[in-house]
Amino acid sequence: MISKPFTAIATLSVLLAAVFGHSRDPRPAAAQQPAPPADWPRYGGTLENDHYSRLAQIDRKNVSRLEIAWQFDSGEEGGLQTSPIVVDGVLYGITPTQKILALDAATGKLLWRFDSSLVGTQPDRGLAFWQSSERNESRILVGVLNYLYALDAATGKPIPAFGDNGRVDLRENLGREPASANSIYLTSPGVVFEDLIIVGGRMPETLPAPPGDVRAFDVHTGKLRWAFHTIPHPGEPGYETWPPDAWKTSGAANNWTGMTLDAARGIIYVPTGSAASDFYGTDRAGDDLYANCLLALDARTGKRIWHFQAVHHDLWDRDFPSPPVLLTVRRDGKSIDAVAQTSKQGFVYLFNRVNGEPLYPLETKTYPASSVPGEVAAKQQSLPTKPAPFARQQLTVEMLTKRTPAAHQWALENFKMFQSAGQFVPLAVGKETIVFPGFDGAAEWGGPALDPLTGIIYINSNEMAWNAALGESTDETGTRALYTSQCAVCHHDDLKGAPPDFPSLVAIGSRLTFSQIARTIHDGRGRMPGFPNLTPEQTTAIADFLANGQSQEQSAAKKEIVSSGPQPPAMKYHLMGYNRFLDPDGYPAIAPPWGTLNAINLNTGEYVWKIPFGEYPELAAVGMKDTGSENYGGPVVTAGGILFIGASNFDKKFRAYDSSTGQLLWETGLPFSGNATPVTYSVKGRQFVAIAAGGGKDRKSKSGGVYIAFALPANPQH
Repeated sequence: MISKPFTAIATLSVLLAAVFGHSRDPRPAAAQQPAPPADWPRYGGTLENDHYSRLAQIDRKNVSRLEIAWQFDSGEEGGLQTSPIVVDGVLYGITPTQKILALDAATGKLLWRFDSSLVGTQPDRGLAFWQSSERNESRILVGVLNYLYALDAATGKPIPAFGDNGRVDLRENLGREPASANSIYLTSPGVVFEDLIIVGGRMPETLPAPPGDVRAFDVHTGKLRWAFHTIPHPGEPGYETWPPDAWKTSGAANNWTGMTLDAARGIIYVPTGSAASDFYGTDRAGDDLYANCLLALDARTGKRIWHFQAVHHDLWDRDFPSPPVLLTVRRDGKSIDAVAQTSKQGFVYLFNRVNGEPLYPLETKTYPASSVPGEVAAKQQSLPTKPAPFARQQLTVEMLTKRTPAAHQWALENFKMFQSAGQFVPLAVGKETIVFPGFDGAAEWGGPALDPLTGIIYINSNEMAWNAALGESTDETGTRALYTSQCAVCHHDDLKGAPPDFPSLVAIGSRLTFSQIARTIHDGRGRMPGFPNLTPEQTTAIADFLANGQSQEQSAAKKEIVSSGPQPPAMKYHLMGYNRFLDPDGYPAIAPPWGTLNAINLNTGEYVWKIPFGEYPELAAVGMKDTGSENYGGPVVTAGGILFIGASNFDKKFRAYDSSTGQLLWETGLPFSGNATPVTYSVKGRQFVAIAAGGGKDRKSKSGGVYIAFALPANPQH
């Protein structure tokens, strides 16, 4: 059953639809616009990263006639989160194990495949394209694990002059030695500007972790051209917001989600995440600039132009989760070039992109102090006053599930044991705290779409509650201490994890071989980062602990082996584990909506429409439809008035909505969940919409790696 407050919003959506009309389009006539580009040449589609296409062959009237034009099955398992790019009729994509593909964008025929011989299992969400008409050459710049590759776009062969025979090792030039011990993966593509490729990287969320430097490499040679230190060095602005010499030991504050470029001004906008460790920060007392920031940097030099820090001294893993969007807003008859940034908390921040001035007021409030010994939470945090948040902000008793009486009673009994007071409530030792929206956000890495002609931004949002607590680390040494410091945050002290996102490691030795366990610890898999910082002896010891168990008493010899080499820093408290607040049947223990799709006019800050997004097929089959569900991957919007989106995690559907009203116009099933952002492009006058369908976010379902393109029937009489 949809909760009453949401029904009111849905009713408002219907009224707004009546005002706009299902066919009325507030944008200028398409005939007045220049010819639309045929390609989707970069992550996010355009330089503004607005996921927008001026193609309009597919429109509100004919979208229901879409059919499969082609599909390409990589033949691999593991899931996909990739948004491909399309240039000159060629679609470039990535397989689940991070092979790079070039397909004929009109037929899906394989043109070439690059195999680095590395087996990547981390998310790999996109690629970058560089071209020089003077040199008559073009390159694909793409991450495979910790390497940045430069490939000839025509052949897929590495460029020998780039780095070390075609690749740059991103573990190097971070100021931490040995470089081989650094854990960094290029899960989101870099941004090309002139002859630079600018990158961030994904890093561990526990210590040790390397610093999250933003770096620019020469596209010809692979040489480092500039670096911005997100953990400031002595003499750099922001150094005083960290303890002395924190730059030597602290880590992360990294850009893992991608960036957006204002090419005309030469400004790159870089959202950053939290510093390690995510939930316990006594070793990083202070505001921790430039973690949790939107940075505006000179793209040629890396010099800071302005910044906004959304969370001071983050204790909740409140990363900025997606690249920002550039747009021009209308205010008091004037045009203002702006940058819009979505957040995990469910807010849209809107700034003047030149000077960082907020375009809607920010409200600064005082929040509770931490009860954890030694922890000093920031006294104040700021949130936008407009637009209103696109996700609920505080879980209350009235919002608990009523799916069944038994589920409601279970939720009520457990909720009484939690503290739930909204945003910025520090986690406590031994007592669960509700984090809502959850650790995966309201907004997440898929990013929003924006129609530049209307100023309407389209955001898919999760509405999941999570609960978490800190636990005191023991004074034990050896294997158990290594496991606690490196693994317990996800898999819990008791190894039971929080399936399906964080699988149980109980009896893992019966499911994986010893070598498979050891390799996963070193290389990582899925959302789990690798731990190359551990010595071979330490990796072997943790693998032995997981595969064979550990007695209470360790021999002195074993302790000595485990303690060889650099030790992860001792943390007095650690996260007891990530936990979704799910009822005994595995459904959210809160009332729907569990996922939404939102349209907000950024010129006014007002909502145009809001609908539930996604569903659980088994619940829909018994009449509980339109609950919304978790969703990963973003939308695209077109001049044809269509919003395309996969993303929904459980129903494996690809949908098309009327962008002006939110009315569902078309949907189709996919072989796997489309946990990726689609693309749209044109080849020889025919518009296609393509999506990578691989799943991988729902461990209850199989995963794969299939690219599917849809188009209107080629035969007009069809």
